Amino acid sequence: MKNRLLPFLLIIFILILNSCFGLSADIQMRKDGSGKILLEYRISRMAEIIGRLDGNEKWPVIPAGRADFERTVARIPGIKLASFSSREEPGKDIVNRVTLEYKNTEALLSFFDPSHRRTSFSKENGGNRLHMILYDGVSPQINSDLLELMKEVSAGYKLKISFSAEGNSKITFSDETGRTIEPPAGAETVLSGKKVSLSTGIGEILSRKQGLGITFSW
Repeated sequence: MKNRLLPFLLIIFILILNSCFGLSADIQMRKDGSGKILLEYRISRMAEIIGRLDGNEKWPVIPAGRADFERTVARIPGIKLASFSSREEPGKDIVNRVTLEYKNTEALLSFFDPSHRRTSFSKENGGNRLHMILYDGVSPQINSDLLELMKEVSAGYKLKISFSAEGNSKITFSDETGRTIEPPAGAETVLSGKKVSLSTGIGEILSRKQGLGITFSW
């Protein structure tokens, strides 16, 4: 894969752009707003093939190596790369593990979404809310045949995102308009407790025409 730099919303922009991988993202937050992000993601060899398809060259690719992450975090004040490891599974996936440390919620949001259009942090009624739009629905710019191919090659891959802060947390779901919805069909969820989480198939997310957002509150 080409090592073009992607300023991150790794979790999500790529679900529609290069949806041939699985991702686990664990966000840990301390009381002062600092914390860690633990990432493990699998890049399928099929991603290279999709990346070469006519009309798909304009989409960015995910950071595939340590140098990509170092360049990414160097542009974001308040975040650093604590560790990076990578292994290749013969004939199938490259598996990367990354630990990032952030100093405040601004750094956290900037890492996932430099534009801050799809992520937000707020304080309401004495509590905190972290909102992320994981997928904003089927883009009219994407060919339907390409979308079906993306769903096919993402079969068996999952997105897992979890969050923990001091005390108990909750997770709720919404569409791209902010309307509250039920969790994706077949998803595994922990809706409240010390650590809340969502685990669902990439193909299921790509099938959601109205998009998918999540809100962590604590």
